[in-house]
Amino acid sequence: MSRKRKGRNVNGILVIDKPQGVTSNGILQQVKRLYGAAKAGHTGALDPLATGVLPLCFGEATKFSQMMLDSDKAYVTTARLGIRTETGDSEGAVVEENPVPALTEADVEQVLERFRGPIEQVPSMYSALKHQGRPLYEYAREGIEIDRPARPVTIHELTLLAMRENELDLAVSCTKGTYVRSLVEDIGNALGCSAHVSALRRTMASGYTLEDAHAVPELEAMREKGESLDGLLLPPESALTMFPEVQLSGPSLVSILNGQPVKMTDQPVEGYVRLYGNHSFVGLAEALPMDEGIELVPRRLVKSSQRS
Repeated sequence: MSRKRKGRNVNGILVIDKPQGVTSNGILQQVKRLYGAAKAGHTGALDPLATGVLPLCFGEATKFSQMMLDSDKAYVTTARLGIRTETGDSEGAVVEENPVPALTEADVEQVLERFRGPIEQVPSMYSALKHQGRPLYEYAREGIEIDRPARPVTIHELTLLAMRENELDLAVSCTKGTYVRSLVEDIGNALGCSAHVSALRRTMASGYTLEDAHAVPELEAMREKGESLDGLLLPPESALTMFPEVQLSGPSLVSILNGQPVKMTDQPVEGYVRLYGNHSFVGLAEALPMDEGIELVPRRLVKSSQRS
């Protein structure tokens, strides 16, 4: 018999503006306690150094966390030129110092152009990527170097925002699995002087931006006043707006809710879709093409309490 979770049923997504110096899991546990929630998870950790958009999923919304993990991200970062660190950011020990050449904006732009679009990237040894069940950073702390094959990622945007004598401010928009630390290190090497991340702020994740985000002190202040935090939650389907909407009713809706595929001849969509019944969100399905129309296969359905 499974043990019943402690806490109340909370369903939805809360976007937090993560502060510097704390882990994503630390923020998750803090907010979970504030809500008294039985079930919660985050959708991709930010390093303690990093700040910004951290979506937290509660209850039924956790069913879509993988979709959110797979989504594009955006950042603003400061690259400190001339210094390479053990971790690729300012929290690591300095392992190399090099003079910074006299660079012009044209010089920097020429290098940045090499990293726009599809690229191959070698993950940092201090990343959470796992090898034989253990994150790479655990091996790194033991002085063990693991061979890491380059992985394909796409840099949608790489914009020079500001330039100082030994610093570059960059805006980065990228696909999942992109390591900004590795990107900055590679840019530094291409400039001939090495580099590391001295500041990192995530500005977008899963379609959520800083405008959607709340600070933890804001939540604490509301709790002290006896105010409910539930009104800050976004509905689970707000993370799925990239998928088209399909409305169901009658026997088709009943079949889907019972976990059964449904054949439809009047829907031209393919791939993942958001399902609605009686204008209430019921879950995520995959539309598979057939000779005539499509077959809707339920993939993630929310509980009936979410449809009341």
